[in-house]
Amino acid sequence: MGALRFLEQDAEEIDVAIREGRFQRGLALVAALSSVLGGAEVTYMHYRGSFSRRIMYTPLFCAAAVFGTGLWAVGSRKAARTILPAVCVLTIADGIVGFYFHVRGVHRKPGGWRIPVINVVMGPPLFAPLLFVVSAYLGLIASFLRRSEHPEVRRFPRSADRGHFARLLTAGKHEHISWQQDLREGRFQKHMAVATIVSAFFSGFEALYSHYKNGFQYKIAQSSPLVIAPALMAAAGAAIKSKRAAHTVLPVLSVAAMVDGGIGAFYHIRGVGRRPGGFRKPLYNVVWGPPVFAPLLFAACGFVGMLASLLRREK
Repeated sequence: MGALRFLEQDAEEIDVAIREGRFQRGLALVAALSSVLGGAEVTYMHYRGSFSRRIMYTPLFCAAAVFGTGLWAVGSRKAARTILPAVCVLTIADGIVGFYFHVRGVHRKPGGWRIPVINVVMGPPLFAPLLFVVSAYLGLIASFLRRSEHPEVRRFPRSADRGHFARLLTAGKHEHISWQQDLREGRFQKHMAVATIVSAFFSGFEALYSHYKNGFQYKIAQSSPLVIAPALMAAAGAAIKSKRAAHTVLPVLSVAAMVDGGIGAFYHIRGVGRRPGGFRKPLYNVVWGPPVFAPLLFAACGFVGMLASLLRREK
């Protein structure tokens, strides 16, 4: 009973910290770890393309930078406020540039966009560069949040009105009511719900043509992300309009996405093991086998949705 009570207390403290925007360290760590998944996925996908262009190396450097600065931000508030957002913005820009090159890659295949189904399926993964920036997006959000030991907790509260007498007690400073303040205080539920919709769309689309290439050999398992992704998008859309949906439907679909991503990772790892040579030739079979980390990136979309369900709504 004591252990259960301790776990319940910890869960309540985490919930309060998220609702108040005091989880900068935790989200920075999540961004760092998720950048490893995205970076590994990009590495072997670009290896398949023989790194034919030098720009194909940039996401590797960006992933390593997000990982390093994310870990740095866990220990340093200054790094979280200065270096982390700069690195994340550069990574997001790199993902947008990569999306342009992937669109151009589809266009340059025989028939181009006149036969979109074949060329999107057989060409470079169209939305993979945009899915890659999810970790950078989380890192950017983390840079605006507060830490659990934020010194502002012990300060006299600042007035939002320039003419309020309380300015005399805060050295003439006042609190600016802005979107940055909403982020700092954990009031960005609708914003995160939109991010859930976008990331679920990208990941679901990637699963569609990846499993189409395989001919849906495992129909139930390979069809599951194609069902859960639009359901998660619908739940996130409902969460934008309804606070109740954000606290009921969205977390259920988010958990479903995370569980499905974990199951998918098992199937992909098993697929690597079933290739000729199996795990005796790990590098070769990981590169040319099913994308090992893609299901975990789908699970990351569920994490974004779960995070949205725990936040407060914008004023």
